[in-house]
Amino acid sequence: MSGHARELADSFDLEHLSADFYANPYPTYRALRETAPVKRLPNGCYFLTRYDDLVTAYKNTKAFSSDKKKEFLPKYGNSLLYEHHTTSLVFNDPPAHTRVRRLIMGALSPRAIASMEGDLTALVDSLLDRIAGKERFELIGDFASAIPVEVIGNLLDVPHEEREPLRDWSLAILGALEPVISAAAFDRGNTAVKDFLAYLETLVARRRARPGNPERDVLTRLIQGEDNGERLTAKELLHNCIFLLNAGHETTTNLIGNGLVALTEFPAQKQRLIAQPDLIKSAVEEMLRYESSNQLGNRMVVEEIELGGVKMPPGTLVTLCIGAANRDPAQFPEPESFDVARTPNRHLAFGTGAHQCAGMALARLEGAIAISRFLARFPSYGLDGAPSRGGRVRFRGFLSVPCRPNA
Repeated sequence: MSGHARELADSFDLEHLSADFYANPYPTYRALRETAPVKRLPNGCYFLTRYDDLVTAYKNTKAFSSDKKKEFLPKYGNSLLYEHHTTSLVFNDPPAHTRVRRLIMGALSPRAIASMEGDLTALVDSLLDRIAGKERFELIGDFASAIPVEVIGNLLDVPHEEREPLRDWSLAILGALEPVISAAAFDRGNTAVKDFLAYLETLVARRRARPGNPERDVLTRLIQGEDNGERLTAKELLHNCIFLLNAGHETTTNLIGNGLVALTEFPAQKQRLIAQPDLIKSAVEEMLRYESSNQLGNRMVVEEIELGGVKMPPGTLVTLCIGAANRDPAQFPEPESFDVARTPNRHLAFGTGAHQCAGMALARLEGAIAISRFLARFPSYGLDGAPSRGGRVRFRGFLSVPCRPNA
């Protein structure tokens, strides 16, 4: 362990991060894993970087709670952002979590997802047609971000002409989950929740009047509830619609953008995937592992537990570093290398246990179709200038990636 690595680990503070960290957090993650895998931060929270420790926290829902009511109150106060982030599926424990998840999973069945493949392929091909006529294009704006908006818009059957504000609302609400936010970012997030709720109230009223097919229309399914009479409250319904529109949004955009940029950094792997298109499934898993769209998770200790020799009393806040765990050499041989055929690949990009991502099969399908069809169409694509990241830690992706279809 070099002196520089030790210094990275010793000085690490999630609330005060350097530009170097935003550009490339992995040297810091490695230093933490090796010297301080259960690192106490200046604010008293613990930061976990080892794969096995994350799996323990994900699977032990008795000791590690996902409920954010206590944790988020000082950050958001009694605001709409607080109401949203404490009502959505991902930040709740059973039984509330179980009830909402069951309704959503019913609408994301393997059969329902398989039925989306034709529309998804047509959407991707139409975006590629538009790119084909350009000398240069923007990988995120012209391609990656356009896919999940349409897919999730279709899931909730949002009319096409009403989809334009969805991405900006989503970015503002998820941006407020960063470890530290400015007053402006807080205001943007709050306004986005307010506008989103107002829009959804009209959408829900229209759907109650004219229900869709609950086999395909998630909103109708959430409104109608289960056959056993289990229904969401009005507040739960609206906030979980926001959650659904956000959850698969930025993360899927990041998967596609991160994946296609990674292939430009590893040209031999890019050529291998072009030569063997049937490797697309394992390639998507490697993209998720190597540059996880969602890098951080959070839990609160509710029963005393010991991790890595550290005793944590109830009330302790814990940050789970998915980005670090997914490069843990104890789990992944040569973790810093990018291998489109890596197997096994039990990465934690979708979490694991009770809170494993409900939409992961859909995200995998979107990633596989988008990336494989892009490569088949533009095998010699390349960057046309430096990509720019959004200065975010929790969600790792690009704001802009200038490209040429034929570099």
